[in-house]
Amino acid sequence: MIIAGVDEVGRGCIAGPVLAAAVVLDPCRPISGLADSKQLSPHQRERLAAEIRAHALAWAIGRAEAGEIDALNIHRASLLAMRRAVLALPFPPGLTRIDGRHAPDVPGACETVVGGDSLIAEISAASILAKVARDGEMALCDALYPGYAFAAHKGYATEVHLFRLRTHGPCPLHRRSFAPVALALESR
Repeated sequence: MIIAGVDEVGRGCIAGPVLAAAVVLDPCRPISGLADSKQLSPHQRERLAAEIRAHALAWAIGRAEAGEIDALNIHRASLLAMRRAVLALPFPPGLTRIDGRHAPDVPGACETVVGGDSLIAEISAASILAKVARDGEMALCDALYPGYAFAAHKGYATEVHLFRLRTHGPCPLHRRSFAPVALALESR
């Protein structure tokens, strides 16, 4: 049976998209060192992401933009990003294993696994691909919106980010439905 692992990244950010990855690993080519992306250094994630992209049977990235997050809420937008990742695979999996408690609407059987990014290789691989893709994208956004230090905090609500948000106001990447951004809009 073809098994896909799915995980998302960016739920807790106040700027940028939520990204999800779906990965189908090749059982004949196991990848050593897979783990929850949050437990790996940036260098380890980059190395593993390259190996996953080279050796997985299939992988895909799905996303939901800040405007979709504002319109749907972060939970529904995360499920949408996961659905888009699974549907972007070149073939439908027989089983989709998702990190967390909630499954997106995808074809075939689904299984949710709390802590799956630490327990299941396919979900670990998806966690790594999603994190590397989003971090890279936020570093590029730093050049588009240089006043916000996106390369440093990746859109999370750090002290630096909140200070820059208050100083410059929201940019198009900011999630206006999130409290720190809404407060910044009110004070302008």
